[in-house]
Amino acid sequence: MVCSRCKMVVRSELEKLRLTPITVELGEVELQEETIENQKAALQSNLNLLGFEIIDDKNSKTIEKIKNLIIDLVHYKNNELTVNLSEYISQNLLQDYNTLSNLFSEVANTTIEKYFISQKIEKVKELLMYDELSLSEIAIKLNYSSVGYLSNQFKKVIGFSPSYFKQLKVNKRKQIEDL
Repeated sequence: MVCSRCKMVVRSELEKLRLTPITVELGEVELQEETIENQKAALQSNLNLLGFEIIDDKNSKTIEKIKNLIIDLVHYKNNELTVNLSEYISQNLLQDYNTLSNLFSEVANTTIEKYFISQKIEKVKELLMYDELSLSEIAIKLNYSSVGYLSNQFKKVIGFSPSYFKQLKVNKRKQIEDL
């Protein structure tokens, strides 16, 4: 789940099955019920139709937690990172970063750093499309050391410059969950 509407949809599906959600957060649901074995198949089916899935195994849960931390950081906390990314993830998950990094690379087929960059580039694309901030302001907002660094990273990932992207006026953004 990557947005408020996603959380509302999941909460609604849980309530349709007469389940009582205590919290519905990015990638996590806490229920009042001890067990949901009777409703689990129906819930899985309903959520799959809506593009969601239930994640039960420990490794997948950890990967989702890492992704959700990065999504939250880039898209909702204006990327106000006061420590480096590895420390941020390690501190929030209370696990060794090397272990998390190896697991993420193995399961997600990309590195945490590349995933972080792809999220930042999507945020840059979003901000460019809104056309409210200059490239300099976007660089500052997303903690890039310079406009040049942002432009180089953008071109490396997307294939053309931010200014050319802005001129296209075509929606070339990806859904967060598709990254």
